[in-house]
Amino acid sequence: MIAAALALGFVNAANAAGEAKNIIFFLGDGMGPSTITASRIYKYGEDGSLTMDKLERTARVKTYSYDAQTTDSAPSMAAYMTGVKMANEVISMSPETVATPPGKDANGNLGVNNCAANNGTSVATILELAKAKGKAVGSITTTELTHATPAATYSHICNRNAQYAIAAQAVPGGAGYNSALGDGVDVLMGGGRNHFTPYNATTNKAGRADGRDLLAELAAKGYTVAATKADMAAAPNGKKFIGLYSSKSHLEYELDRSATPPVGEGANQPSLAEMTVKAMDLLSQNSNGYFLMVEGGRIDHALHGTNAKRALTDTIAFDDAVKAALDKARLTDPTLANTLIVVTADHDHTLAFNGYGKRGNPILDINRDYKTGQPSKDADGNTYTTLVFGNGPNRPALRTNVDSATALGNDYLQETGVRLSSETHGGGDVKLFATGAGAKSFKGTIDNTKVFTLLKTVFGF
Repeated sequence: MIAAALALGFVNAANAAGEAKNIIFFLGDGMGPSTITASRIYKYGEDGSLTMDKLERTARVKTYSYDAQTTDSAPSMAAYMTGVKMANEVISMSPETVATPPGKDANGNLGVNNCAANNGTSVATILELAKAKGKAVGSITTTELTHATPAATYSHICNRNAQYAIAAQAVPGGAGYNSALGDGVDVLMGGGRNHFTPYNATTNKAGRADGRDLLAELAAKGYTVAATKADMAAAPNGKKFIGLYSSKSHLEYELDRSATPPVGEGANQPSLAEMTVKAMDLLSQNSNGYFLMVEGGRIDHALHGTNAKRALTDTIAFDDAVKAALDKARLTDPTLANTLIVVTADHDHTLAFNGYGKRGNPILDINRDYKTGQPSKDADGNTYTTLVFGNGPNRPALRTNVDSATALGNDYLQETGVRLSSETHGGGDVKLFATGAGAKSFKGTIDNTKVFTLLKTVFGF
């Protein structure tokens, strides 16, 4: 009896310390506080809530990189994954690593990796640590699989743009493989099939100049290889899996993927929620548990393009994936006693709210005064939208009226303050939400590197 009581006390102490069997880490790329608020209003109204809003633990996260007040996605995601600050454009390497751009190969693609052997050292990622402890691991995204955020989970390189070299790091036993991954990442999903397949002057001009077919190599190592939503659904749960759902780029924006009639490859692409549930099915076959990274990456791309409507719809799709994961996890872990879910962003953007709009006014529309309900006017007597950007390409030399039909259109680009060729990231803090085992440790204002430490602690590493 005493031994049993002591054993039970030990288990309870471990649970109190927050050790979890599974961690699902959601990353909304560029999903700053204004984007979250605007998305909430867009879908549910001012008094509504996103799924992420309902998670009981919250924190603010500082995102600056080793060399910049405003980070790019490579070092910010890598800080979450490694606990180390690094320079902009660097992925999961030591702080002194110099971001050296790749060169062009014979086909004009960035296929020449210029990272010197003495240019920094690799730093371990939480995915690698989990793999070493016998857990299953996965990394899924709506961007190219070799894009900065997913790459930070499974690769180490001096420049995020060396995507052909990044792809090679994921292939067990192949040239350039990241041996810290052991027998390989168990689940990989995203776009950018061209980085894994050979160059072809007719069908794959953005393909690999070295002639390697990395997907064939992965298949030879026991991976199921998928190219469509149907392929994914049919994949057996007992094998490693890679799904690349776009031939040469990212997955479609949610607004376009769900269009009728379907446009391009989007008709055959799974949603992020569907990818998340399938990944959980695959990874949960490991009795030791798993670590899964889920990125809503195209939020960032729409914000760079100053297209708020696509940014908000992708944020809603990302939030739907959070809900799908919660529902799925609770089927076998009702109280999330063994599962931690974290939702955050890697950096902010310059999206901002304008004026004193009336409650219920569509967030993408022109601003209407809360007292009169009439269109708000600038100092020159022109209407303006509630959402604007601090910088970007759409700064008119002379402002004119904006009408509702234009502002609410799918392709409307919000006006900007400073004129730049592309909107930049913002340097503000981002939000973090958490629930489940160990969630109580996520609180206050913390550095992004601290999140890595908390993830390790929750896993008991």
